[in-house]
Amino acid sequence: MPSIPHGHTSSPQPLTAPLLHAFAECLRLEVAQGDAAPDTIQTYQRVVAHYLRWCEATAHHPAQATPDTVKAYRRALIDEHGHKPASVALKLTVLRRLYQAAKERGLMPDNPAVGVRAPREKRDPAEHITFLEEGELTQLLASIPHDGTVKSLRDRTLLAMMALQGPRTIELHRANIGDLVRQGDQWGLRVEGKRSRRLIPLRPDLAIVLQQYLEAREAAGEALAADHPLLIAMGNRAGGQRLSRRSIRRVVDHYLNKANLKQTAGRTLSAHSLRHTAATLGLRAGASLRQVQDLLGHQDPKTTAIYAHIEDRFRGNPALGIAVTL
Repeated sequence: MPSIPHGHTSSPQPLTAPLLHAFAECLRLEVAQGDAAPDTIQTYQRVVAHYLRWCEATAHHPAQATPDTVKAYRRALIDEHGHKPASVALKLTVLRRLYQAAKERGLMPDNPAVGVRAPREKRDPAEHITFLEEGELTQLLASIPHDGTVKSLRDRTLLAMMALQGPRTIELHRANIGDLVRQGDQWGLRVEGKRSRRLIPLRPDLAIVLQQYLEAREAAGEALAADHPLLIAMGNRAGGQRLSRRSIRRVVDHYLNKANLKQTAGRTLSAHSLRHTAATLGLRAGASLRQVQDLLGHQDPKTTAIYAHIEDRFRGNPALGIAVTL
């Protein structure tokens, strides 16, 4: 079977153009109820472009696809590129969207991607949960300089907020100064998640660091405004612009490496590990599952319950109660 090429596809064949137009309308009007994030739209577009390249390389016409066509694409994803079940599932979801849009607009009689599912995930659902222990979090924060610069204060705000309050990288990327909310002596940050907006309450000491960071930006000559990004990039090229999601991950990785925490035996940490840290340490500190669910913005309580399951697995290990000496 021909492999999936990486190059650009040629101009779409005549019957493919209406298909792509229908998909573009779906992205604009239907995905996320017409309010899809730019990252989501770009992901969907990349998936469809990848599929079209495969169709061209294997002499399949996307506008005449059958369930066997979609199954052949699924097999290529697994055999030739080693895509994991989650990646295959995403691509199949996008194809169902593509062909549903075509069907609704009378371009195809049926949706050939309906019923074609990704392979089952074989790993333990809790396997990908990596987090910092409390002492390691202290070690990570201690690696940030206390020099009062905008960069250091930004980085302390970023890492502390992610590890203590658990926002997603996309939520911090989107946050503006105007999203800060004050209620009496309490501060919070209104963030936009995958499907909703929520208010994240900030610890008093974190709120102080955040205020110091904003004051440092003012002292550096910036006239702060509500529509200015909360987290800004530093440097000559992008200075003052919104910190990208990739840059957020780079900042986290920099300090994880600096604190010698990025990779340890049996564990590799990432920016998302800080979100796991907020959930795990919050539960250990006595927060309820409902409180952690609200903090992280989980729609399904089962997602939050995974963190409690991890704790129970180790602390509630039945073998601990067996009275034997090794």
